[in-house]
Amino acid sequence: MTPPRRTAPLGLICAIPEEMGEFSPLFRQEGEERIAGFRFLNGLLDGQPVVMVEAGIGKVNAAVVGTLLLHHLGVRGLLFSGVAGGIDPSLAVGDVVIADRLIQHDYGALAGGALKPYQPGVPPLPGFDERFGYPLADGLHDTIRAALAGLDLSPAPGASRPAQWRFGTVLTGDHFLNCARTRAGLFDRFQAQAIEMEGAALAQVAARFGVPLVVVRALSDLAGEESHLDFPAFARNAAGNAARIIRRIAAVI
Repeated sequence: MTPPRRTAPLGLICAIPEEMGEFSPLFRQEGEERIAGFRFLNGLLDGQPVVMVEAGIGKVNAAVVGTLLLHHLGVRGLLFSGVAGGIDPSLAVGDVVIADRLIQHDYGALAGGALKPYQPGVPPLPGFDERFGYPLADGLHDTIRAALAGLDLSPAPGASRPAQWRFGTVLTGDHFLNCARTRAGLFDRFQAQAIEMEGAALAQVAARFGVPLVVVRALSDLAGEESHLDFPAFARNAAGNAARIIRRIAAVI
């Protein structure tokens, strides 16, 4: 049974063609609007109204697209579907992290050879609020967990176990992580599960507008010395897992 359609659409964002391509065969396009070089596709995904857009890579692209979706196109919430590098050593390529906390790990105060994180927009100085991170909206944990009951994910080629999903902390920064030493340091500091380049910038925008955001990231690589080789090999499979989860979430929020 197809869930009832909502009046306002959801905004569905991907960064790269491999991520966007997982939705194209399932999406019934009804219109298109071009703004600032971005193509916003209006249509239906599994019967639900959606505006879908490929944002490109990085925090600024994500923030621009998120703002246009909310302010100009009137979406009621944001979804991000894509791939990421793994930080948590217990995870494997193909596993999926649904962000219950998003952190811009490259914003803060650099002193003594280390970066002290602050919430974006807060002056990174002593005496200002030192809390940071954007949590998943209240109530969405249970809704998402129920929606994903019984879902099977595709293992990465050559994987020794089935792919799994979990809630976790996702880090956002404007660089592709290709360094095992930095990966280990980020895990020690944040106990994060994944790292990418857009999610927490969207969280900053969503918080300003007071709308829900769900970021789903499947691991295409493990953010180490071989990441530049693993990414092209596994990105398509990982993006497919993220898309399966996004489709279920879009039907219930």
